Amino acid sequence: MPVPTLTPAAVRAAAEKLPRVRLAHLPTPLEELPRFAAKIGGGVRVFIKRDDCTGLVLGGNKARHNEFLFGDALASGADMFVWGALVQSNNCRTTAAACAKLGLECRLYLSRAHQKTEPQGNLLLDYLVGAHVEFTDLKIGPELNSLIASKAAEFRAAGRKPYFWDPPRVVPLSAVSYALCMAEIAEQLAALRLAPSAFYVSSAGATGAGVALGKALLGFACPARLICPMHWPWDIPARMADDANAAAERMGLPHRLAPSDLDADESFIAPGYGIPSPAGQEAMHLLATTEAILTDHVYTAKALAALIADVRAGKYPRGSSVVFIHTGGVPAIFAEPDKVLPGM
Repeated sequence: MPVPTLTPAAVRAAAEKLPRVRLAHLPTPLEELPRFAAKIGGGVRVFIKRDDCTGLVLGGNKARHNEFLFGDALASGADMFVWGALVQSNNCRTTAAACAKLGLECRLYLSRAHQKTEPQGNLLLDYLVGAHVEFTDLKIGPELNSLIASKAAEFRAAGRKPYFWDPPRVVPLSAVSYALCMAEIAEQLAALRLAPSAFYVSSAGATGAGVALGKALLGFACPARLICPMHWPWDIPARMADDANAAAERMGLPHRLAPSDLDADESFIAPGYGIPSPAGQEAMHLLATTEAILTDHVYTAKALAALIADVRAGKYPRGSSVVFIHTGGVPAIFAEPDKVLPGM
């Protein structure tokens, strides 16, 4: 039996079943980029969903995620967050900011990897909002997740009530927030009387799962291009479909996605995670110099490069419209200026 297409209001009603704390500046604007579009050619209109403007210390997609994660945490009686990722993690920065806003202790376990540990960019902001930071050489993914779980267990044994990075729990909740973002976009496009030819977003996880779910819930027929910023040691479309389905289940909705329903593209990661690509550098500087909007070299610039490549290849007819969902990440450019402006 086919599942129904939902209205934006129905998507919101489904999400309201879950605990939520209002943290982000919503709805974020949907802006047209006429000078940028003219520069890339193809006669396609380009719109940008400004989720770099969500608040929580310089914005980004994680501010939306945190509305549901902190709702879940407070509902469970948590008094602290035990979190972690790379040193320049946008996730950790916005989590630390939300902890400060809500009066919770924040413990961050940050993987050094290839990043410097001087207080710059996101790390500087972690310190400024009061997070307790420890560095590790463990890799992000299962290794770091295991450390975080063990630290949470230690705090629990000492009488604390930690909320920690537990992917099966937190990723579907985070995905719910981007199903809601798609409902926002649907209303904004309807007000402009536009039907998009594609959506673009940088994600290999919760945000992309939520975008794909929202697309299905709202009945958008166009592709949602999920431009992966990194390779994970698992089947990314399968994991994202699982997370989208878990999000739908938590919302009490019957909609389910198969891995084949997700357009997860890993071809724009090269030369590697966190390493700028020539196409990404072009995209970053083109958007900055035509529209005064900043992207970062790790995530959003590479996703924007995918949009440019598709438009230049004639993938969409003249006069059509595409939507780029800007997921933030701007603080990272201040930590690695040599990568943003090479040769200077």
